[in-house]
Amino acid sequence: MPREVILATGNAGKLREFQGLLAPLGWTLIRQSERGVVPAVEDGLTFVENALAKARAASAQTGLPALADDSGLVVDALDGAPGVHSARYAGAEASDADNIARLLAALADTPEAERRAHFHCVLVYLRHAEDPAPLIGQGRWDGRILEAPRGTAGFGYDPVFWVPERGCSAAELDAMEKNRLSHRAQALNALRSQWTGTDH
Repeated sequence: MPREVILATGNAGKLREFQGLLAPLGWTLIRQSERGVVPAVEDGLTFVENALAKARAASAQTGLPALADDSGLVVDALDGAPGVHSARYAGAEASDADNIARLLAALADTPEAERRAHFHCVLVYLRHAEDPAPLIGQGRWDGRILEAPRGTAGFGYDPVFWVPERGCSAAELDAMEKNRLSHRAQALNALRSQWTGTDH
């Protein structure tokens, strides 16, 4: 396993989660901003395309193996929106609160039974920028959208994402519990199963 890996994200919340999730591997995660990486343009139509672009850009600019995540909220009643645009649903400079406000407004007339949603995560690991066989793990976390935010933990859409198996919002889970259930945890588990027996 590599000792240093560039993490292709500028999202502090994601960095905290990945540090917790990857601690058992003994990796040193380096946030791309620490190495002056110019982030990739996220213009793909899918989570896979965007994650690959981010990983290749980070690895090419640092010479290090790279781990990149692209994830978002997929709402059935909105035909999959906000999807790959989750982080900028309410605009390029939108805050989490802005995005949540737009989401709740879009679902204002949607009954509870039709507010199904899931978080989707794609994780890509590259040994180097030209890696022809990137490892890809995907995770899905099912729930529904609440009518108003609940809880103060987490980030993004967590306050309005109801977790049926725990009877609370994602923002009411402690970090350890979220890291057992989340789409990112599932995607990382899928990646780890591929690392077994390889030189990654």
